[in-house]
Order: sequence, then structure tokens, then C-alpha cells
Amino acid sequence: MPTLESKIDDLYRGGLDQFTAARNALAKTLSGAEASRVRKLAKPSLVPWTVNQLYWRARSTYDRLLTSGARLRKAQIDALEGRRADVRSAGDAHRAAIADAVKESMRIAADANVHPAVDALTRTVEALSLMKEPPETPGRLTEPLQPAGFEALAGVPVRATHEPRAPHKPREPRGHHEPSEPKTVPREPTKQEREEARQREAAARAHAAAVRKAEAALARAQAAAALAREAAARADQAVADAEADLKALQAHAAR
Repeated sequence: MPTLESKIDDLYRGGLDQFTAARNALAKTLSGAEASRVRKLAKPSLVPWTVNQLYWRARSTYDRLLTSGARLRKAQIDALEGRRADVRSAGDAHRAAIADAVKESMRIAADANVHPAVDALTRTVEALSLMKEPPETPGRLTEPLQPAGFEALAGVPVRATHEPRAPHKPREPRGHHEPSEPKTVPREPTKQEREEARQREAAARAHAAAVRKAEAALARAQAAAALAREAAARADQAVADAEADLKALQAHAAR
């Protein structure tokens, strides 16, 4: 027997124009807190509804999107923390996953005779992929998402990728002993040094945010180009079909 959660999933899986009627019908079959909860379920706007359909109807594309976003986020954090990370490859894979997700989402939306804005859809897809924690209930988005800036990496300590080498010290002849020196306690950084370190950290985060923004713009352009190519191919086919129909009619009239 279907659970209430599976029935709620069905609401978000269904057609956008059917959501309100289906939600109200489900609420009428329930009572108490369950009925109240269902009545309060928000109807998605067009962009989140389209992303929900990607989850319900093209799960492998959805999963690849989230996996690529998690890998990019990890690579960026590793780079900020001074660990070896291939940010460029992770970014390339992420852009490709965004483009595929947008293309598949637009196809699903077109099948339902709805047409979300490509830019808004791409922003939500990108933001979803880079979330620190995925949604607790995927497939139930109700509002568009906006990609986070460098504040998404707040709290990540910035370290140099390579420690400076100590200067080479020539070996002393055997039997030679340096006079012992008292051990010194490392001094605390000055206020100016702490401020300079804070500024370097902020600059590194701002740079990471700028890279993400540029990557998102490229992904949007790639998705738009893919959709344009598909539209051009359909238009070419329509022209070819119309020409064939015209030739057939002309041939028939000449008989």
C-alpha cells in the first residue's frame, strides 16, 4: 500500500497544471495533521518543477550532476587548503554535467508543452549541484535556486601549496661544534601580518567564486548552443518535409 510520502512524491512527479487539484484531492483522503500537512504543500514554479522532473524521469543525469558538483567543490576546497587538486578537470566535468542536465530538462519540459527560461534553469541546476548538503527530499523543489558566491567556502583555511625551503647550510668539519643557542618560542604574528593573511584568504575565496561564475556562464552558453542546434535541426527537417510535400503535390497536379 502506498505510503503518504510516496503519494506526496507523486504530486511533484505529476504535471504542473495538475498539482493543485491533485494535492487537494489527496488532502481530502486524510485527516488531522496529515491532511493539514498536505494542504500546506507548496506548488512549484516552472523552473523547480522542471528540475524535479529531471530527478524523477532522468535519474542518471541528475545523479551525475550532483556527483560532478560535489567533486568540483571538493577540488576547490582542497586547492584552498593547499592540497593537490585538479580543479580544471573537475570544472570541465561539472560544466558538461550542467549542460547535459539543462538539455535533458528542457526536453522533458517541451514534452509537457512548457518552456522554462534557459538561464534561470541553468542557475538552479548549478546551485543544486554545488549545495553543501543535497536536499533531504529530492524531487520536491518549489522555488528557483541561486548559485552561492565565495561565502559558500567560508571557514576554509587558505594555505600555501608548497612550504618554503630552508636555506642550505654547508656541513661543518668533523669535530666542529657550534655554540649552543637557546631555543626561542615562535613569536605571535603582528596585527598587520594577521590582516594581510586575512586579505589573502579573502582574495583566494573571491577568485574561486569568480572562476565558478565564469564556469556557470560557459555552461549556460553551452546549454543554449545545444538547444539552438536541436532547433536548427528540427527546422531543417521541417523545410525538407515541406519541400517534399510540395514536390509531391506538383507532380500530382502535372498528371
